[in-house]
Amino acid sequence: MTSFLKRELTRFSLIAIVFLSACSKSSDLPADTNDPYVNPVVTPAPATSGLQLSVDGAFGNILSDATGKTLYFFAIDADGKSGCTGGCEAAWPVYYAGNETAPTGLIAADISTITRADGNKQTTYKGWPLYYYAGDTGKAVTGDASGGTWFVAKPDYSIMLANNQLVGADGKNYNGNAAEGTGATQHLTDDKGRTLYAFAPDKLNQNTYTKADLSNNSIWPIYESNVLNVPSVIKKDLMFQITAAGKKQLTYKGHPLYYFGADAKRGDTKGVSVPAPGVWPILTLNTPALIN
Repeated sequence: MTSFLKRELTRFSLIAIVFLSACSKSSDLPADTNDPYVNPVVTPAPATSGLQLSVDGAFGNILSDATGKTLYFFAIDADGKSGCTGGCEAAWPVYYAGNETAPTGLIAADISTITRADGNKQTTYKGWPLYYYAGDTGKAVTGDASGGTWFVAKPDYSIMLANNQLVGADGKNYNGNAAEGTGATQHLTDDKGRTLYAFAPDKLNQNTYTKADLSNNSIWPIYESNVLNVPSVIKKDLMFQITAAGKKQLTYKGHPLYYFGADAKRGDTKGVSVPAPGVWPILTLNTPALIN
C-alpha cells in the first residue's frame, strides 16, 4: 500500500471517530437545547390541594388532609405563629401540603402558608397553623380539647380561644382579672384570632355603648356574627345574637362582644388597659354570666 493511501485511510478513520463520538453524546445535550432530537423538558404539574372538608359524626364539617386524616388548631397560635416546637411536634406533627387550592366549601383566601421559626413550611387556615394529632388513627378525632388548647379545625367557628400573655396599650402585662401579671390567659377571639372584649356597663344581651349613628363604632367595633360553631369546651347555648344600632351582634353569657379598633393585628390585646383596666375586659371560660 502506498504512503498516499495510508495517509487517506488514516484521515478517514479520524473523521469517522469524531462523527461517531458526536453522535454518541447527543443524549448528553442539555435539556433546554433546540435540537429537535432531544427529549423536551417536562415541567411537573403544580401540586393540588391536600386540604379537604370532611364530615365527622360528632363534629360536623371539619378540615382534613387528602386521606381524611383530621387537622387541628392550637390556641397558643392566635397570633398566626406556630407555638408547637421541639417535643410538641412529636405529638402534634405539622401539616404542610405545598401549593394549596381551595376545595369545595372553603375560600381560597382563607388558606395560606407560613414559614416556621425552624425554616419549615406549614399550611394555615384563617391564619391558624394546622396540625395532625399523632394519637389519631384513620379518620378519628381524638385530639380535640387536649390540654384545653387543641381543637379540631373547623371552617365555621363563631369564636375561638387564644392562650397568650395579655399586653395592654400601656405596654404592661395583665392577667384575666384585669390586674397586672405575667402568664398566659385563655380568652375569646373571633375565628381569625382577633381578640374579643366586653363592655363592663353593658346589661344582659344589651349593648349600652354603641351610638345609634355608629359614630363610635370604629373605636370599639361591634362583633358581627351569626351563632355558628364554638370550641368544644364552650356550650353553644351560651352564645346569642342581638341587634344593636342596626347590626347583628354576638353575645357570650349575655355579654355583647366587641373588637378594639386599635388592635392592629391578630393576637393583640391592647384594649385590656383602655381607658383603665377592667372597663373593657377580655372574656374567658370563667367569665360570670350577666343577669337581669
